[in-house]
Amino acid sequence: MASINPEKEERIVYRQGDLFTCPETDALAHCISEDCHMSAGIAAVFKKKFGGIQELLNQQKKTGDVAVLKRDNRYVYYLITKNKYFHKPTYDNLQKSLDAMKLHCVENGVTRISMPKIGCGLDRLDWERVSTMLEEVFEGTDVYITVYIL
Repeated sequence: MASINPEKEERIVYRQGDLFTCPETDALAHCISEDCHMSAGIAAVFKKKFGGIQELLNQQKKTGDVAVLKRDNRYVYYLITKNKYFHKPTYDNLQKSLDAMKLHCVENGVTRISMPKIGCGLDRLDWERVSTMLEEVFEGTDVYITVYIL
């Protein structure tokens, strides 16, 4: 007998470990500044691993947008949450960037994104608020998120 209320997949799951060990088909996401400085934290690792700084700058994205690189079989999302690297993001700008990423995911058939606790490392946002925002933004889509925690 089929169950009346089959368990749906959790929108956000957590994994202990290195973000870059995620499946190669998962899109990746993290937060950057409009100036694409990426000199500290996980952003510096993205910069070293994927390059493309000029490619990102050429997209001329503003705070609240998302810049995108295509690398092999995946998209790499750069959520632009602040103007300069030394600024701190706002929840409003993160929300706008997440909405822009969702639109790109839906238009391009992306169903899996791996990310760190975005905005909560050096940028100091509160993960409770950010995770709730992620749940709300991606509700009603086929996009599922894996958050990697070191």
